[in-house]
Amino acid sequence: MSIDNTDLIILGEKVKLGESKTINFSFAKLYTSTNVEIPVIIERAKIPGPTILLTGGIHGDEINGVEIVRQIIAKKINKPAKGTIICIPILNIFGFLNAERAFPDGRDLNRVFPGTKTGSLASRVAYHFSKEILPLADYCMDFHTGGSQRFNAAQIRVSPNNKRLVELAEVFNAPFTVFSSNMGKTYRSTCEQMNIPCLLFEGGKSLESNKNIVKEGVEGILRVLDHLGVLNSNFSPEVAQKKPVIIEKSRWVRAQRSGLLHVKIDCNKHVKKGEFLATITDPYGKMRFKVTAPNEGYIINVNHAPIVNQGDAIFHLSTSINDPAGSEEIEN
Repeated sequence: MSIDNTDLIILGEKVKLGESKTINFSFAKLYTSTNVEIPVIIERAKIPGPTILLTGGIHGDEINGVEIVRQIIAKKINKPAKGTIICIPILNIFGFLNAERAFPDGRDLNRVFPGTKTGSLASRVAYHFSKEILPLADYCMDFHTGGSQRFNAAQIRVSPNNKRLVELAEVFNAPFTVFSSNMGKTYRSTCEQMNIPCLLFEGGKSLESNKNIVKEGVEGILRVLDHLGVLNSNFSPEVAQKKPVIIEKSRWVRAQRSGLLHVKIDCNKHVKKGEFLATITDPYGKMRFKVTAPNEGYIINVNHAPIVNQGDAIFHLSTSINDPAGSEEIEN
């Protein structure tokens, strides 16, 4: 719903048109009785318009998403020409404090939406967020990275049957748009149930800040804000040089041996069937297993772990693509 009235009520506080406010989303305490607060940064233009919600840190160890939203605030891109921009750089503050993906009880915040009022700590956060903040949004952009030392190419994930999201993904213009069905109990699935368009950005890996990935995220936000007529006239997005590569289907290439992993190709590369991707060796110089591409496609995820077990995912490879730019390599 667009906020066309004078006042926005969020977390029990009133924010007027033209007003800036930071409201602390407070719901729990540490063992030391110290309050744990999630800053919610709200910027409203004097002119009514759509409300855009930007979130990072749903997984506490995914630093790129935090940095993308931080830069939007630091550069004052979040001050809109019209409407409202709400920024939450760190939604899972518990995981961020511990540099861990999940909450202290081991729950993944992105697997408990829309949450319950009396459930686990993660479920309670999801509940209050879904009840008190999310309904105010007309559009959401949520920023993630790969986990478990797996590096994701910069990509937007959308449901293939959602035409509006596919169009917005093209506006965002990450190197890849990946068709991905919604999983139950995720933030994205809750947005879908509430009929709120949500772009899910993935890029880089956990516990790492990658300037190239962050740049892709910031530039994508600029393009979407500009498309929605919200972007302040002080800013202008870079002109996209090419359209995203649309990945309709993909597969995981898994380790056929356990051992030391030696990756020989970068993420984002276009490879041919049979192309050399990596070797797996034992620690004793007796075994050397060659990993090759099972089909032509783009590498959109690479496992950076130095050792792997048999069956571990080591590459994510597209199997069906719609590439308007041809089979060229895409710089990370």
